[in-house]
Amino acid sequence: MLGIDTSCDDTGVGVVDDGRVLANEVESQTALHARFGGVVPEQASREHLGVLDAVVERALDRAGVALTDLDAVAATRGPGLVGALLVGLGYGKALAWGLGLPFVPVHHLEGHIAAAVAGSGLAPPFLCLIASGGHTALFAIHAWDAIEQLGRSRDDAAGEAFDKVARLLGLGYPGGPALAALAARGDDRAVALPRPMRRQPGFDFSFSGLKTAVAIALERDPGLAPEDVAASFERTAVEALVDVTRRAAQHTGLAELVVAGGVAANARLRATMEMAGLHATFPPPSLATDNGAMIALAAERRLVDARRRQDEALGADAVPYLPLAATGEPSASA
Repeated sequence: MLGIDTSCDDTGVGVVDDGRVLANEVESQTALHARFGGVVPEQASREHLGVLDAVVERALDRAGVALTDLDAVAATRGPGLVGALLVGLGYGKALAWGLGLPFVPVHHLEGHIAAAVAGSGLAPPFLCLIASGGHTALFAIHAWDAIEQLGRSRDDAAGEAFDKVARLLGLGYPGGPALAALAARGDDRAVALPRPMRRQPGFDFSFSGLKTAVAIALERDPGLAPEDVAASFERTAVEALVDVTRRAAQHTGLAELVVAGGVAANARLRATMEMAGLHATFPPPSLATDNGAMIALAAERRLVDARRRQDEALGADAVPYLPLAATGEPSASA
């Protein structure tokens, strides 16, 4: 199975076989977008167009397989930047059609979940926290085709807040890993910051106010040590994620937790989850951020059904705001 992800600014192509990742090639656009301080959608789309052929070839070479060895092709349908999505989706459909293979359109978040549980033997039911630069949400995975959204960020995603605070500290883009490295040298109690949604009912998140609080603190006291600001922000953001997740685990009674998305690579998040008594499964670092292997892993589980619905699959359009599940009630994933 070959999987393609062009949902944002990384061109990802992966090859998997029965749950084993044979190749996972990612062409990063970080250098292209760094001078703008964030992703420029039109530039991202054009870059995907320019490199996708080469990344597919690299993935096949790495896996040691030819196009004729593939049994299906998958690509991200959404959510994401619509222009970027269309590049990978159109390429995947054309490749599958030309090879006479089944095509599987995949929900981007379903890919993150598949990456986190790959090789673990974990199966539903479980609780899932997805925290990345574009998404922060909690799901109860009752079954692979029965997913209930419990809560989501009302504004910035967790990873987006990390990047914005990093920018306030002059760390550049993307700033999440750089902020975490800086925070490791700081005092995480040095700067008093409000914990978002601390006394709110439900399982939603919010990070915009926390980012603003950091900006105000820096404006009031430009002499604050950057490492202390980074550490205080990281601790507060992680505690917010863990607190809501712990309450959701108590509410649902689900003993197993999966943490997926780019923020899942954060060491403080992993340690704090453990200290909170949450038994969490995390993806390996190579599968935490956007990639094509996760799309192929998710598609393998749906391949039998996809073969029966090829007309529908080949007609699937890119959907930039595609929900994984309806809020408050179980529903099949898109």
